[in-house]
Amino acid sequence: MNSRFERSPRPNKRVVVTGVSAISPLGLNSEETWKNALRGQSGIKKITKFDTAGYDVTFAGEIQGFTPDSWIEKKEQKKMDTFIHYALAGTKMAMEMAQLKISEDLAPKVGVIIGVGMGGLPVIEEQYSKLKERGPGRVSPFFIPAVITNLAAGQVSIAIGAKGPNYSITSACASAVHSIGEAYNYIRSGICDVMITGGSEATVCPMAIAGFAAMKALSTRNDSPETASRPWDKDRDGFVLGEGCGILCLESLEHAEKRGAPILCELTGYGASSDANHFTAPAPEHEGGQRAMLLALKDAGLSPADINHINAHATSTPIGDGLESLAVKKVFGEAAKKVWISGTKSMTGHLLGAAGALESVFCILSIRDQIVPPTINLNNPSEDCDLDYVPNEARTGKINHVLNNSFGFGGTNGSLIFSKLS
Repeated sequence: MNSRFERSPRPNKRVVVTGVSAISPLGLNSEETWKNALRGQSGIKKITKFDTAGYDVTFAGEIQGFTPDSWIEKKEQKKMDTFIHYALAGTKMAMEMAQLKISEDLAPKVGVIIGVGMGGLPVIEEQYSKLKERGPGRVSPFFIPAVITNLAAGQVSIAIGAKGPNYSITSACASAVHSIGEAYNYIRSGICDVMITGGSEATVCPMAIAGFAAMKALSTRNDSPETASRPWDKDRDGFVLGEGCGILCLESLEHAEKRGAPILCELTGYGASSDANHFTAPAPEHEGGQRAMLLALKDAGLSPADINHINAHATSTPIGDGLESLAVKKVFGEAAKKVWISGTKSMTGHLLGAAGALESVFCILSIRDQIVPPTINLNNPSEDCDLDYVPNEARTGKINHVLNNSFGFGGTNGSLIFSKLS
């Protein structure tokens, strides 16, 4: 056989995190977001983006004070929905932390995978109104590229000159975890040296609030938004919609060390699975979630007892939280009682396709600073939720390995493991 077509064995390179960013209801960068998360501050407030009169739910985790002007030229901004603005700003912040510059030689070995759950729903609403009120000639020529999910990764790739793989993964609320996991695979296989990855979402808008409320998925605690997201609490009544992004710079350890990059931690495990059960409800005993965690542990070469902390999916729904707790018990056995578990959606709300990215940032900073954020609003755990959920106050301790779970509609599950570099 001509050697040109022979398959060469793939290396198994170690993958590290050299930069992160966050734009969230808790802050406009990773450090502000992290500081407020450790304080147990809620980012959930009354909605200001539109008039909520007549809506069953009137609150969300909105981004306050963000402007894309520092990151995107004015003339380019109108070509993009807000989820793309977040992705571009987040990428540039993460690259700044990583001290990463993309040379012409490096560009083909830099990829971009950014998870997006729903894409440009606010622009769809806006342009549909123009269509109905003023006719088809008034629809923007930028409408399509502003709303399709892959333009988060596409616009980032263009902006930074990354010429490796470039696409978005859409797998509901697991989009970001799957994106980070697949980016990890590109590096450890030797295809890429650097990956920009994570998730971005901006769907605090009328259709999303009305749609999720119609499903009875959202909390209706309109009189107390700050206490509405309450994972594992017996009075939990649904999730709170949030928005924002989390972006990670991943590199091979070899590449990061060669250029003297700051290294925050190592990404050591990834697992993905399907429930094949129901389009919204988890499988009995969250069997799919169990398998995602077990696959991540196997990939990392770790036992459940090695995990010090879990940033759980923990959406604050009556069914989901109890089943996730059961899944942890099934996977961890006796170690389930010892692992610290945080439900940070209690502070940020549920960022849908970006949730796993923001929560990965929390995992990474937990390892960096040896502290884990709390689950706020947890005053009376329900009977089926009897593990250590780090209630209401952050906790310091030895944090070597952290597990991050994300589960989504369609029965899709993803788990990541981040580890202190050894």
